[in-house]
Amino acid sequence: MDSNKKYWKGLEELNQTPAFVKGSKSEFAESIPVEDVLNEAGLSTKTPRRDFLKALGFGLGAVTLAACNRTPIHKAVPYVIKPEEITPGIPNYYASSFNGQSVIVRTREGRPISLEANRNSIGLNQGTDATTTASVLDLYDMSKLHNPQIGHKDVEWSALDATVIAALNKATASAKQITIVSNTVNSPTTLASIAQLAAKYPTTNHVQVDAVSYSGIIEANRTSFGKAVVPSYHFGNAQVVVSVAADFLGSWLAGEEHTQDFIRNRDHKTLKSGKMSRHIQFESGLSMTGSNADVRIAIKPSEEGAVLISLYNAITGANLSGGVTANKKAATAIQLTAKELQSNQRNAVVVSGSNDVNVQTLVNAINSALGAYGSIIDLDNYSKQYQGSDAAFQQFIANANAGQVGVAFFLNSNPVYDYYKSEDVKNALAKVEFTLSFSDRADETATTLKAIAPTSNFLESWGDASSKEGYFTVVQPTINPVFNTRQAEQSLLIWAGNTSSIYDFVKQNWEATILAGTGKDWKQVLQTGFIYKGTNSGSFYTFNGDVQSAASAVTALDKSIAGEVELRLYESTGMRDGRYANNAYLQELPDPISKVTWGNYAAINPKFAEQIGVGENGVVKVEANGYSVELPALLQPGQAMGTVSIAVGYGRYLVGKAGNNVGENAFPFAKLVNGTVQFSSKATIEKVAGTYELAQTQTHHTIEGRNIIRETSFAKYLQDPNSESGRFSDTHKTYDLWNKFESPGHKWVMAIDLNACTGCGSCIVACNVENNIPVVGRDEVRRRREMHWLRIDRYYTIQDVNEQNEVVGYTEEKKIKHLQDFESVTVVHQPMLCQHCDHAPCETVCPVLATVHSSEGLNHMAYNRCFGTRYCANNCPYKVRRFNWFNYWNDSRFDNYLNNEFTQLVLNPDVTTRSRGVMEKCSMCIQRIQAGKLQAKIENRKLKDGDVTMACQAACSANAIIFGDANDPESEVAKALRNERVYYVLEEINVQPNIGYMTKVRNTFEA
Repeated sequence: MDSNKKYWKGLEELNQTPAFVKGSKSEFAESIPVEDVLNEAGLSTKTPRRDFLKALGFGLGAVTLAACNRTPIHKAVPYVIKPEEITPGIPNYYASSFNGQSVIVRTREGRPISLEANRNSIGLNQGTDATTTASVLDLYDMSKLHNPQIGHKDVEWSALDATVIAALNKATASAKQITIVSNTVNSPTTLASIAQLAAKYPTTNHVQVDAVSYSGIIEANRTSFGKAVVPSYHFGNAQVVVSVAADFLGSWLAGEEHTQDFIRNRDHKTLKSGKMSRHIQFESGLSMTGSNADVRIAIKPSEEGAVLISLYNAITGANLSGGVTANKKAATAIQLTAKELQSNQRNAVVVSGSNDVNVQTLVNAINSALGAYGSIIDLDNYSKQYQGSDAAFQQFIANANAGQVGVAFFLNSNPVYDYYKSEDVKNALAKVEFTLSFSDRADETATTLKAIAPTSNFLESWGDASSKEGYFTVVQPTINPVFNTRQAEQSLLIWAGNTSSIYDFVKQNWEATILAGTGKDWKQVLQTGFIYKGTNSGSFYTFNGDVQSAASAVTALDKSIAGEVELRLYESTGMRDGRYANNAYLQELPDPISKVTWGNYAAINPKFAEQIGVGENGVVKVEANGYSVELPALLQPGQAMGTVSIAVGYGRYLVGKAGNNVGENAFPFAKLVNGTVQFSSKATIEKVAGTYELAQTQTHHTIEGRNIIRETSFAKYLQDPNSESGRFSDTHKTYDLWNKFESPGHKWVMAIDLNACTGCGSCIVACNVENNIPVVGRDEVRRRREMHWLRIDRYYTIQDVNEQNEVVGYTEEKKIKHLQDFESVTVVHQPMLCQHCDHAPCETVCPVLATVHSSEGLNHMAYNRCFGTRYCANNCPYKVRRFNWFNYWNDSRFDNYLNNEFTQLVLNPDVTTRSRGVMEKCSMCIQRIQAGKLQAKIENRKLKDGDVTMACQAACSANAIIFGDANDPESEVAKALRNERVYYVLEEINVQPNIGYMTKVRNTFEA
């Protein structure tokens, strides 16, 4: 040892040096002085190393939390004296619930980082939708309020409570209404807390209203069967499904649950047994459900009623007027569809996406004639997900305008944004003496009110949900409240004079009502996450509606919206009604059909666009019901001629950094008809000056003649299971540039069933969350720089038509002829990720061995070796590699809020974040593979099939993604890859990919 050099003996000595103290001050200068942090923890700058690390936890992240709330997160690593339930580096799992679905929340060192479906629950126990998967990001949203507010100024909770109680007492004394306006509430605890407030203040009433309403179904069932509910649909029991503008695999009611059920009649196991259901879709805009249909017919919104009346007449032999349509293709399809329904009675169902009571009454009559009630449509085990009443909200506005409402609370409700007449709402609220929102942010409605009592995120809360009759899920916190928020239920209890904590209230309510007679206790519920009290026997209901009157009203409705141009609003599968608009993962999730991110658009038929003179990047002005917006035009194959489709949920202006001013608000296009809010109307559209480039992740739509997509009909499949599939074969001799890679232990491979994949994109979000994939923003997507490791390619096949508008064949898009109407298309969704080729061309060209092959068949990336030559991306035939043009995780130039230390608490610590100049791509969730092997080693056993689940696989409700070990012949993936439908993309170039695809099969009319 050099005696002339000075060595420090340890951190205890180092942290007392002036240089260390000065450096600490500099490091934390942007948050708060380090002395303040240490003083709050009862420490000083001379604190020994162990206490110093214990107080600061993981460093800057914990300090950032302290800066936000002055309440440091003490459950941070590294620990010296750690909580009993936490082991650094080992995840903890908690059962909770999101939107009524039982989920498992994974936490690391006290931080929730991901959600997956609770596989042991009933109902939707496989997969999650994109909003559920992305919801963990909302916990770390800096746009949320940090404190309660009165008059837009922060106050203490005690001051807010005193103000609210005074207002409640005043309203009660003057006999004015106290109204709680909310979206659908199916939480027993929330309803019980509202009941407590009503017991204290008898003039309290509860109004439920949903931005996307299903009042029409509820009221139709009231008049048809005497049961005002939204039924559950068991699509797995249906051999024929006919949908008229209902996106039942996407945003209609319970899309993921329907998907899980529906695909059981169409996946590789069912096909192997020689069975497959048939799905027929009538719609104007190409929806995700329509893209998965066996037969799809493009119609205008004004033709939907005629389709239903025609089906009713054909099935029952009735002769209701209004069933005639001039659409020849639709007329032919109606005849064939009616025959299918008649021959599959009791195994067939018809659904409609309309919110009109009369339309839904007509649908009820059809399903009653088919015998669908009791088996496919269940009014006993009904859904509780949408209970809003348009009429009840109209009455609230009338009462407020009349001065009858003294206090109005808004719970998870934002009508100033999502009600079709926001000015009516504002004017009514101005006449209410005291108004308050429980919103977690100063949103469009909350900013117009007198006070805000910000509620906690569901990951910080105790609660429950009952999304279906007899089914109850528990919500339990996985982290302490990040900001100074309080659950809305706790606030209601305090204002009602109940001093119970929300935990005690939830526990007591469950023990007194839900758990009674189940033999379960509270501790068991927290472990399992749900209680199911049994299925009511599905009943056959007698239809008592007036079909004649309903048909007449439907015909009148069709005439009122018929025009040269017709508008249809819809709810996108990612953005939904706009409540998740500030979630950057969802903003950058490509639409399943258009592949557009960061905004909405006016979707029109390409031939119709040609007629009005609009081309790519053109802008149009759409006007309907006294409202107009200018939107970029999207030339969408499959769109009915003379129609335009616009997604709601965009155009928020007070939601947060990610969601503000993204797209345009389409809710004002809606109108009230027969007491319910309708999303279809007559419209005008015209080209306006200017251009706008949409941020699309896929702009090339043809396969260039290559055999990338393989599809066949069910009839051909039954004749020959290898039809249009089979493995690539060639007679000429092949040569390999690579030696054969041996995988003596495990061989990790994947199978993807194209028949099951609906293109929903939940897997994309799950991959983003699991692997710390950054959001790059609109401009970078426009430059084709999105970072998604997994994409879903969407391919069209467009029908050729002759002069008589008759279909004469199919063609790829690059061979388009002027006679095509672009309405008749078929679609295939293909998940595309790194194929982990055994002869990977990327490995050969990397000059620094940054990408190499493993002994388990995986293509690895060594990030610290990569210096960004991008040779591998050039050499990849699948184009699945992503290059970090910038340090997206730490660069404020990009329009998302993921680039601050606080939001980065969502990061998975098992996966490193990549910096500028580094190439990345799918790793097959190598961290999950290693965790599974480690767990098997700890338990002294061999790794078994199912021990390792990919993030994308876990998120898929359709079970379209199957992962496992090919060296285990009994594994699910090995069995799947032996299926006769399996083929490999671009196998002819002999890169030997390890992901097999199963040929798309359609049960068309020709079958």
